[in-house]
Amino acid sequence: MRVEQFLAESALRHPDKTALVAGGRRISFRELNREADRFAAGLARRGVTRGDRVVVFMENRWEAVVAIFGALKAGAVFSPVNPSTKPDKLAYILNNCRAAAIVSQERLAANVAAALASTSTVRLAVLAGSAVGGIAAETASFDDLLREDATKAIDPGIDIDLAMLVYTSGSTGAPKGVMMTHQNVVAAATSITTYLENTADDIILNVLPISFDYGLYQVLMAAQVGATLILEKNFAFPQAVLQRMAEERVTGFPIVPTIAALILQLKDLKPGAFRHLRYLTNTAAALPPAHIARLQELFPETRIFSMYGLTECKRCTWLPPEELSHRPGSVGKAIPNTEAYVVDEEGRRVGPGVVGELVIRGPHVMKGYWEDETATARALRPGPYAWEKVLYTGDLFRMDEEGFLYFVGRKDDIIKTRGEKVSPKEVENVLYAMPGVREAAVVGVPDPVLGMALKAVLALAPGVQLTEQEVLRHCARHLEDFMVPRHVEFRAELPKTDTGKIRRSEVQVELADA
Repeated sequence: MRVEQFLAESALRHPDKTALVAGGRRISFRELNREADRFAAGLARRGVTRGDRVVVFMENRWEAVVAIFGALKAGAVFSPVNPSTKPDKLAYILNNCRAAAIVSQERLAANVAAALASTSTVRLAVLAGSAVGGIAAETASFDDLLREDATKAIDPGIDIDLAMLVYTSGSTGAPKGVMMTHQNVVAAATSITTYLENTADDIILNVLPISFDYGLYQVLMAAQVGATLILEKNFAFPQAVLQRMAEERVTGFPIVPTIAALILQLKDLKPGAFRHLRYLTNTAAALPPAHIARLQELFPETRIFSMYGLTECKRCTWLPPEELSHRPGSVGKAIPNTEAYVVDEEGRRVGPGVVGELVIRGPHVMKGYWEDETATARALRPGPYAWEKVLYTGDLFRMDEEGFLYFVGRKDDIIKTRGEKVSPKEVENVLYAMPGVREAAVVGVPDPVLGMALKAVLALAPGVQLTEQEVLRHCARHLEDFMVPRHVEFRAELPKTDTGKIRRSEVQVELADA
């Protein structure tokens, strides 16, 4: 099965049901499928063929969803890029994947033009809104493509073809394009919708950028099961989003830790106000146990799914909600049709309680990094059987006696102090449990005695005042002495990625430069 069939089959099953609510439009599955067909025809008539890469450089809007399915229906490979990406990085991505086309919007036209001045492969630029000149490629308006005749059949290819290239954030160097086939995407989406028990009755509200695979899969999975997707641009105005959630009687809400922190700051949110909300999901970074407990108080009838994943395979583990109270620090077990295990430095499986690298087997594991054999060889290595490669995640985990997994930290995040290894995440979880702590990052700073000393960098909730001594006493009550930070710094906010994940490495660099 190919990914665009999600939409086509839901259009047959639920033609008049609302598929998408975005930008003031309510679009049925029949309409969404028809517009994607026309968009595909428009791409094909302008020279986009099977295997071509189409970059989708847009905010969360209905046109982005049409562009994604339209590119797939044309047999192309789509690559979603965050709309906040600057021209130099956009140009790098366009050049790296040798994109044939870019789909964007009028507000971003200047960035598109600047990026295209440094590229040579892009032949077509499609803009939602008024067409803008000055772009070094054929330019067409989005509406022009939606007026195309879609009666001529297009052969898009088969399910082993690439469906998408998702570029990693590039925090450790140039961005890498993660190659995912239709088989990869279908396997991941099917596994996730299985344990979430998604059906056509679900109404999912997504504020996450669809350039982020967690947000992107909300689009794909809703189309797969015939659910309604409410697409919001962001969570900048929490009260407005929650009001929309109430009005639309939303059943599913994917979040990341920064969204959870914003929800927990709301003063007038009453427990039980969203009885229709069937589930909350979290990934990108683990929720601190204290936040999980408070979310469950606010949403007592909602199932909270703690999950772990990475772009290279989409999702790895999930924790059944009934296990949250017993294992609040766990991210669960392998998702359906997946195997997850922990290995030592030699690749040998280790037993319960031993920290090692998490390895993933499954049909959703990427095919590699686009034209980067060295990085691919580091991540994809021989598995238990001769015919396969498995994914070495680069993340350190431990497993309990029942096989539940616990994130310890990135291999390169571990701080060695006083001869002991410390996971910043473990200290950060304790800091988050302290009332008033909104954001936390723990890093290592040079120390003439300890080698490296722990420093906690904190952002507090509005109106909250804490002293360094109060923070240190709190940590001393909950951590072994070698894990207690030696220094505390307070800031208005911490640097974050476009998806809301705190950039601990950037905090480290800022301290080194100070």
